[in-house]
Amino acid sequence: MDELTRGFFQAIQLIFSADPALYEIIFLSLRVTGLALLVSTAIGVPVGAALGLSNIRARGFITALLYTGMGLPPVVVGLFVYLMLSRSGPFGVFGWLFTPSAMIVAQIIIAFPLVSGLTMAAVQGVDPALRLQVRSLGATRAQEVWAVLREARLGVIAAIVAAFGGIISEVGAVMLVGGNIEGKTRVLTTAIVLNTRTGEFSLAIALGVILLALAFLANVAMLRLQGKS
Repeated sequence: MDELTRGFFQAIQLIFSADPALYEIIFLSLRVTGLALLVSTAIGVPVGAALGLSNIRARGFITALLYTGMGLPPVVVGLFVYLMLSRSGPFGVFGWLFTPSAMIVAQIIIAFPLVSGLTMAAVQGVDPALRLQVRSLGATRAQEVWAVLREARLGVIAAIVAAFGGIISEVGAVMLVGGNIEGKTRVLTTAIVLNTRTGEFSLAIALGVILLALAFLANVAMLRLQGKS
């Protein structure tokens, strides 16, 4: 039996073994990624919508910044957050370094440009006639924005899905700011790296299968939401 097949069967065994250490890693992965995605969505969608609907002079510059952020290497984000949260950094007083809070901050920075940038593109793709139509019906500014977002909902959901995929699979930033501490900051991606380095390839493949399964199920749920929007 090759490593890939052995890893697949080991993944099934791990899932049904009710191993507390494994489920702790899974729950921490979902908690960190879920909170980061929630914050990024809550901030990024309104920012993206505002940029897509505005005609301010600096929009081109802000757009360039967002698109640059969409391509930021996660390890650079991790280094930045590490320096900000270290004892000598401006936010070192919070004591967040090597905690899940630091990992959430890093993932928010990675996800925010994706959510806001892709939301902005989706909003800009909406027919301008829609805004004129809702205005003629006496809609308020907030109602106009909501109408545009509903029309652009497929693109907005796609933005959230893209951000989720970017952070659930991220390893460089969370490794730097979390430290991959067993029982504290170890998530699926960092556990895969650790087991690969120690030669436990079957376990690494098993964790990889679990990570892919979680990502698949989360994306299916988002796509169902997209269909019901």
